[in-house]
Amino acid sequence: MSSREAVLGVDLGGTRVRAGKVRCGQVESNMSQRISGKESMEVVLGEIFSTIDEVFDREVAGIGVGVPSVVDVERGIVYSVENIKSWREVPLKEELERRYKVPACINNDANAFVVGELHYGKGRGFRHLVGLAVGTGLGAGVVIDGHLYSGANCGAGELGSIPYRDATLEHYCSGAFLQRESGIAGELLYERARDGDAEARELIETLGTSFGDAILIVMYAYDPEIIILGGSVSRAYPMFESRMRRRLASYPYPHALDKLVIERSEIEDVALLGAAAIYLDAMLTKTI
Repeated sequence: MSSREAVLGVDLGGTRVRAGKVRCGQVESNMSQRISGKESMEVVLGEIFSTIDEVFDREVAGIGVGVPSVVDVERGIVYSVENIKSWREVPLKEELERRYKVPACINNDANAFVVGELHYGKGRGFRHLVGLAVGTGLGAGVVIDGHLYSGANCGAGELGSIPYRDATLEHYCSGAFLQRESGIAGELLYERARDGDAEARELIETLGTSFGDAILIVMYAYDPEIIILGGSVSRAYPMFESRMRRRLASYPYPHALDKLVIERSEIEDVALLGAAAIYLDAMLTKTI
């Protein structure tokens, strides 16, 4: 595709859907709408269509969609979308291509995050990277040799589900951990810590030890050049970085650790750009 052609990025969340027309790394126009999570598959699909209709035009060469679920990437079938009960098995690629007559690519939202960073953010210039989306939960996306790696079943990078201590890694490396331990929303806890609340800051720092274990798992599994942090909890990274790095000192290959870059995402519209990048990556790898 030409660098001047536009791609439509669609970010499907549990409560909202956003669509944006992306060209040369810029979101030219976008639309957002609430999702009726308790309605039928057809109702929700209609809401997605009406959102896309607001920004779709004949300049759009293809559509990329990021969803909070596992996807059959080859066939574009979406399974068990979080907070949308009727979306157990939806042939979204087929539905989009039938309606808009352009190729469509569907993938997990954490994969969208990392491939968005690869093409438009801190991942530019690197070929091996992992993106960690740290919000209410912990999601991850993997790029190997310059292209997104989804695995055989779109399960590559599901680090949050790895058994850890008495639960899973996500249980200890997420905003849910902060809220569970403090009894208040993670955002409020962060604000208190930033304003000098010692107990709030100590709790956030405690997350750093577990997060260091998450980074160690990434290093052992993928040995990336760069790890990029996104999601709401990444704002608190300066507060928990010290304990994270203390934990990383146990890594037995210090030369690799010395070369590792860890950065926070700075892309404003990373969800839409990442969704568009799903399509771009598929074009570059000729998987569409």
